[in-house]
Amino acid sequence: MKLYKILVFLLLISFTACNNADFSPKPRGFYRISFPEKTYLSIKEDLPYSFEIPSYATLNIDSSEGTNRYWKNLDFPTFNATLHISYFPISSKANLNQLTEDARTFAFKHSAKASAIDQITINKTHKNVYGLTYLIKGNTASNLQFFLTDSTNKYLRAALYFNEKPNLDSIQPVLDFLRRDIDHIVDTFEWK
Repeated sequence: MKLYKILVFLLLISFTACNNADFSPKPRGFYRISFPEKTYLSIKEDLPYSFEIPSYATLNIDSSEGTNRYWKNLDFPTFNATLHISYFPISSKANLNQLTEDARTFAFKHSAKASAIDQITINKTHKNVYGLTYLIKGNTASNLQFFLTDSTNKYLRAALYFNEKPNLDSIQPVLDFLRRDIDHIVDTFEWK
């Protein structure tokens, strides 16, 4: 009986100790992301194309198996993201059709997780640059891809990947920031 009274007493104390009227849970917090100032540099490499990259990014050789010397990775170390850039010479109209269909296939492979895929036409006739940008919405591995071509000899495809688990709520501010950089890449893009 004495043990029973002690247990009841301890339970009463624990219930009253946790009954603080001033208690309120902490609001959910998010990491603060500091974005650098946007400044751009021209790439100084011997490539069949040129464009300007952000000063906070580095252009590196793609060392994956099966790549060629014109394949590059534009790394954004601050944001743990990489824009994978692949270049192909075009040998025929059929080759161009196959490359553009491959780009479409790669973009639409994300449709199982995507809530929408928007396509934006790129048509810069004064620079002989044509292509498509794929904006892939949702928790997908890649949210932005594009391809560029001169429609006769040269073709370039790029895809942005974050080295994180896909969670659009978390990466959306960074994606919006990097999208402006990728738009600048497309705007300054030229064939050599």
